[in-house]
Amino acid sequence: MSSPARSEARPHLQGVRVSKSESSQKKIQAIRGMNDLLPGQSALWQYFEGQVRNLMQRYGYAEIRTPVVEQTALFKRSIGEVTDIVEKEMYTFDDRNGDSLTLRPEGTASCVRAAMEHGLLHNQTQRLWYQGPMFRYERPQKGRYRQFHQIGLETFGLEGPDIDAEVILLSARLWRELGLFDHVTLELNSLGSLEARAAYREILVAYFEDHHDQLDEDSRRRLTSNPLRILDSKNPQMAEMLAAAPKLIDHLDDESREHFEALTGMLDAAGIAYVINPRLVRGLDYYGRTVFEWTTTALGSQGTVCAGGRYDGLVEQLGGKPTPAVGFAMGIERLVLLLETLELVPDDALGELDLYLLAMDDSASSQALLLAERLRSALPDLRVQLHCGGGSFKSRIKKADKSGARLAILLGADELANGTATLKFLREERDQLSLPQAELAETLRRLLDDTRA
Repeated sequence: MSSPARSEARPHLQGVRVSKSESSQKKIQAIRGMNDLLPGQSALWQYFEGQVRNLMQRYGYAEIRTPVVEQTALFKRSIGEVTDIVEKEMYTFDDRNGDSLTLRPEGTASCVRAAMEHGLLHNQTQRLWYQGPMFRYERPQKGRYRQFHQIGLETFGLEGPDIDAEVILLSARLWRELGLFDHVTLELNSLGSLEARAAYREILVAYFEDHHDQLDEDSRRRLTSNPLRILDSKNPQMAEMLAAAPKLIDHLDDESREHFEALTGMLDAAGIAYVINPRLVRGLDYYGRTVFEWTTTALGSQGTVCAGGRYDGLVEQLGGKPTPAVGFAMGIERLVLLLETLELVPDDALGELDLYLLAMDDSASSQALLLAERLRSALPDLRVQLHCGGGSFKSRIKKADKSGARLAILLGADELANGTATLKFLREERDQLSLPQAELAETLRRLLDDTRA
């Protein structure tokens, strides 16, 4: 069955020549829902990614990087063919050899494939994390795009509730360190074992059949293919009926109930508040037992910023040996938007320049270049930009001010003759200073330490 995503992504124009006149008639723009990240935004992304990278290292997680294109069968077998992602949202195309390929819509399946292919799961445990772009064909909206970026974490070979608790506590620590902890809510549920879900499915289908006239078209289609996904419907006309539906958590097998009770006990001991949401089922077929989401209302309607759970059967489903696994993924776009909305971005996270160094005229350009390099060697953390491109002295000063730097160093004929440099304060009402070049590094270190403190 062809989907809009499939037809859009198929390279059906290969080999077709476009004349120069035809190609120049229309300005080429980015594909809808696939956005450029401009320099003014990238510093905030780098701040967020740096915070996550540091935290992953502190918890002993190693980074893995996988291709953005995989065999289509990987996602059909892992995510489930009767899911919105596979049915409607995947960017799928045939390559020149006729093989069906897909731009990855999520990261877990690729991580599992790579770990299996390279022998990372053989008689060993793994704690892995990744980041990168994902692709889904859906209606673009604020915080949700066709090319979006995720950071994910996956653990393999650990079956106890303690690792479930660890990945949740890791995410909670990230929210604290970013200042987001008071703006997010942890929702928990357990999906039980395959056998428990199969028994519950019969009970749930019987309930929905008794309320068939209240189901929308999408839910009626899912009734025979994936009835648990009906519980995740956002249709307000079905809300009351769904709230009264039998709850999976009331039909868990004993082992899953013990696992869930142990997990909640650990979270209680760690002081992590949570809400048990019996309608939380997640949109991917491979989940079992623990599932969780961190949600926020700070962006308007309730939105999920991080979600995950346990997927003990996925490795075996993809051809490996039975391997317990648990993980989560978070959307970078939505979390960056949340940080901006709540004004939780530190001033020094935006990568603003510390220093703009300029020659007052072209005669000092060579010495200005060398001075900039000496300062970079003496102060590795110094963010300094050298003026290039000439221009009048007035235009050079204007560019220094426009750069956003806190300080400027001016170098002219007099400074060259005296071995000095002029230090100008661009953001403060202070007299400029004339300093020996040999003292510049120490003076700058002291000034910047005071400013950053």
